[in-house]
Amino acid sequence: MINIKNYFKTLVDISDEDSDLFISKLNRKEFSKKSVILEIGKQENFLSFIEEGIVRFNIPKEDYDFTFGFAFSGSFVSSYDSFLSRQPSGYNIEAITDSILWQISHDDLHFIYDNTTVGEKIGRLIAEDLYVKKMKRELSLLQDNAQKKYEDLVKQQPQLIQNIPLKYIASYIGIRPQSLSRIRKQIK
Repeated sequence: MINIKNYFKTLVDISDEDSDLFISKLNRKEFSKKSVILEIGKQENFLSFIEEGIVRFNIPKEDYDFTFGFAFSGSFVSSYDSFLSRQPSGYNIEAITDSILWQISHDDLHFIYDNTTVGEKIGRLIAEDLYVKKMKRELSLLQDNAQKKYEDLVKQQPQLIQNIPLKYIASYIGIRPQSLSRIRKQIK
């Protein structure tokens, strides 16, 4: 809970009253390693702050799961397109490690927007952060080779990358696990 309070304080000057109201709408949820947080085809009803853990975004395929994103402790996670559109999600969100999430429902978030002085600003800043991450990922897919994508991921979360199975990292950067092993040997 302290992590999310500190996160808000980095975004805006939030009063104790607004902070307490926001916190009162959050629910703590624990997910064990490899559990599905949101299943493909289900509507996303929560915006979640990761207090602890790593999650991945994936599209299940017959012979493998295509991993297209990760989210780490201290960040927000959601099938945000589903959350906004109220349509079913086109992908899974899965806990890679045991994870603790603080979740706010769609309805409660709108209540916060309507009843606090900084709720809409926090929402906008979170949405902007999600958008920037999405654009960086898209540009990386178009411009970077597999080694650069791997190096960027290691720089982003060096202490956590050890907890992500290599097959997920390989899928994320668009190569097979064997090719990732070669890249890792070249870097060492």
